[in-house]
Amino acid sequence: MLTILAAGSVFFPGLFLLSKQCLKSIPALRWSEGDAVIVSARLVSSVQAVMASSAGYIIASSCEDIIEDQHWLTCSYIMFAVPYFVYDIYAMFMCYWYKLRVKGHEEASAAPQHMSSALTSYLRREFLMVLHHVVMVTVCFPVSVFWRQGKGDYFQGIMFMAELSTPSVCLGKILIQYKQQHTLLHKVNGALMLITFFICRVLLFPYLYYVYGRYASIPFHMVPLMVPWHCNLGAALLMAPQLYWFSLICRGALRLFMGSSRSQRPRAIFKDVIRHCDR
Repeated sequence: MLTILAAGSVFFPGLFLLSKQCLKSIPALRWSEGDAVIVSARLVSSVQAVMASSAGYIIASSCEDIIEDQHWLTCSYIMFAVPYFVYDIYAMFMCYWYKLRVKGHEEASAAPQHMSSALTSYLRREFLMVLHHVVMVTVCFPVSVFWRQGKGDYFQGIMFMAELSTPSVCLGKILIQYKQQHTLLHKVNGALMLITFFICRVLLFPYLYYVYGRYASIPFHMVPLMVPWHCNLGAALLMAPQLYWFSLICRGALRLFMGSSRSQRPRAIFKDVIRHCDR
C-alpha cells in the first residue's frame, strides 16, 4: 500500500516537471516558464483523468454483483491517485501565480507583488477547489479505502469515470489562456465539455441510484428512502456543485453558440466555468 502511495507521489510531480522541462527546452517550442507551467499542469490533470476513467471502466465492467464483487484496482488506484490531489493544489497555485504575472492579463494591475500575498489571494479565489482537494484526501480517501470494507467497487469504478469530462475542461483552459475563443476548436471543445460534463457528472448519481434500485428490486423513486442517510448526504454534497457548474456551462454555451459577438460576456462565463470545473 505504501509503495503505491509513494509511486503516485513520484509520478504526478515527476510528470509535471518532465513536461515543463520539455516544453522549455525543445528547440521547436522554447516556451517560457509560465507557459510551460500552465500547459504542463493541464497535461498532468488530463493524464490523471484518462487513467482514472480507464481504471473505472475496468473495475465497473468486471463487477457482476455491484455490491459484493471486488477488483484489486479499486483501492490500488485510490492509493496511487491520492498524491495527485496534494500535488494539484501546488500546481494550481503555480498556474495562478504565473497568470498574474503575464503582461496584459486582466488581473495584472492587481497582481500580488509577493509570494505570500499571492498565496493568500489564491486561497481566497480558489477556496472551493482547494477545499474539494483537501476533502478528497482527508475524507473520501479513508472512506473509499477503509470504511467501505471492500463493498461497492462497482460504484467506485463509475465515480472514477466522472473524470472523462476533465480533458475537455483542461483544453478549454489552455484555449482561453491563449485567447483562442474565436476558433472552431474552442466551440467543438465547448460542446464536448457540455456533453461529457452532463453525462459523467450530472447524471452520475441518478444513474447510481437507478442501478442500485434494479439490484435491490426497489423502484427508482424509493431508493433515496431505502439507502442509509449518509449515502444520500454524501451524494447531495457531491452533486450540488456539479449542478451549479453545469448551469454555468449551459449559460456559456448558449451565449457562445447564439453568436453573441457584441459582448465579451460569453468569454467571461466560460472563464468562470472552466476555472471552477477542474475535477
